[in-house]
Amino acid sequence: MTVIVRDLHPGADADIEGFVRVRHAALPYVYLSRASVLHHLALTPAAARFRALVAEEDGEVVGTAQVGLAHDSPEPGQGWLNLYVDPARTRRGAGTLLVRAAEEHLTAQGATKLFAWVLDEPGNRAFAERHGYRASRSGHFLVLDLEHTELPPLHKPPADVELRTAADFADDPRPLFTLDAEAGSDEPGDIPTEFTDYEAWIAEYWKHPHLDLELSSVAVADGRPVAFSVAHTDGAGRYSTGMTGTVREHRGRGLAKLVKNDSLHRARAAGYTRAYTANDADNGPMLAVNRWFGYEINATEVRYVREVG
Repeated sequence: MTVIVRDLHPGADADIEGFVRVRHAALPYVYLSRASVLHHLALTPAAARFRALVAEEDGEVVGTAQVGLAHDSPEPGQGWLNLYVDPARTRRGAGTLLVRAAEEHLTAQGATKLFAWVLDEPGNRAFAERHGYRASRSGHFLVLDLEHTELPPLHKPPADVELRTAADFADDPRPLFTLDAEAGSDEPGDIPTEFTDYEAWIAEYWKHPHLDLELSSVAVADGRPVAFSVAHTDGAGRYSTGMTGTVREHRGRGLAKLVKNDSLHRARAAGYTRAYTANDADNGPMLAVNRWFGYEINATEVRYVREVG
């Protein structure tokens, strides 16, 4: 049995199908589709020096890696690699070959600090540590049974707040970009990011194939969006929250609960039965919000870091 690592070929159906299959087997909490994989490949900025790799064993895709520079961070020299191997095809060298190829690419692009998410399982953590990575923070994948869990009752918004949907901003989404830029900059993380390019945000986020404008809820105050809960759907029962955030001056008013509850109720009414989300383990306020809804932690990933050069 021979394992090789190469770039994913966007025009090859078998490559895309294999990439999606491996990712769903290794990480079932994150939904990918052919459309979302191609979207990412087409729209990742050149500054990210992005590569999608596959490990192939006798013509079959058994592992994947996504590799790039943190181009939207104000701190240079930071790279990331996220790799996953089909759980039924581990211990055959695919992971080691993917790490080697990813690191060679990133260091050639000037990266001196590498970040990777690793599922919090003994074998995965030992693999990362053998390759010189050290554990840092962690994050959780959470799931909610929308079909059978009783959601908190809907409440009227405060007198100065109006509930809308992202679809109401279809003609001019810039106010949502401004909200996303501020809320996202305050998320816990080891790579600070900045949203400064509106056109890139439109292409990558607003035009994402899974974004559901009708189910994304927005709280508006003083004529502008001040909180939102972004919904991604697959059209077949699966709903996930891409981001829930509130601008700084309106925090502490319960607006995150308000917009997320509104979105979840409408998602259930539309026939969605499973809700997914993810939280940094240090984001206590958002974890508390999700527990309030009935979300349960399904799995945990640990962020691993390696200094190079």
